[in-house]
Formats: sequence, structure tokens, C-alpha cells
Amino acid sequence: MTQKLHDRTVLPPEETGPLTKMVAAFRDQGQAALVGPDGVPWDLPVEAYRVLREVLEAMANGLAITVMPRHTMLTTQEAADMLGISRPTLVKLLADGELPYEQRGRHRRLLLTDLLEYQQRARNERNRQLDALVNEAGEHNLYRDTTTPRPTR
Repeated sequence: MTQKLHDRTVLPPEETGPLTKMVAAFRDQGQAALVGPDGVPWDLPVEAYRVLREVLEAMANGLAITVMPRHTMLTTQEAADMLGISRPTLVKLLADGELPYEQRGRHRRLLLTDLLEYQQRARNERNRQLDALVNEAGEHNLYRDTTTPRPTR
């Protein structure tokens, strides 16, 4: 039986205590297994175990979880929400060629994989620039000059 994959958001339960205990008991050791309703154990790949652990940990912290296939197409609002930016800012990134997209009629759609790649590129660039700032501050002895800040008032 084939079931169509679809996106859905799962909200955490009202009482997260049992999840918190379960997450605390999880270990990254040995082979994990999932026991079906018929009692038959199924070995889980390490990746699946880690994903399940992260899902349970997020839910134990009261966070909602959304799982979606990598080939999912997102609206500009969904993509902007994922990046934590406004939709107009995202549209400017699209217009500047920073992110690929498809135009369906009047609507733009982005592939989740493209969005995740952009997010990683932006993170790498931010880290590179921060490292450069730290190095420059060290070269100009700015850390020494600010070890004992002067009162401003």
C-alpha cells in the first residue's frame, strides 16, 4: 500500500513530562529498533533514530513539528517564515537572483532544497564575516582597549 507523503504540523501534547523522560533515556549507542503493533521489531537506520529523537525532544520542549519531503514547493510567505525574514525581503532576494524559483501564473514557488541550500550559504557567509571581524579586532588590539569599559553616564 502506497501512501502519498504530505506536510503536516504536529502540536506537542498538553503534558510533556513523559516525552521529557523518554528523551533523557535515549542514547546514541547501539542499534535502535521500532516495535510494531504486532510486536515485530524493525531495526532503525541511525538517521531515522536521530530524527525521531529530535522530534521528541522538540515536542518535550513544547514546540510544534513540521516534517516535509525535500521536493516540497513553498510559497513565498512559507519560505520567508522559514528564513525569519519578511515576504518583501524574500521577493527582493528572488529578484536579485539569490534564490531560484518557479513562476506559476502570478505566484512564485520555491523548492525546499533550494531554500535550505541558501540558508546554509547565508550561514557560512555570516560566519566567515564574523571571523574576519574578530581577526581584524585582534590585529588592532581592540580587545585590549575594551577590557575595562568606561562609564558612559
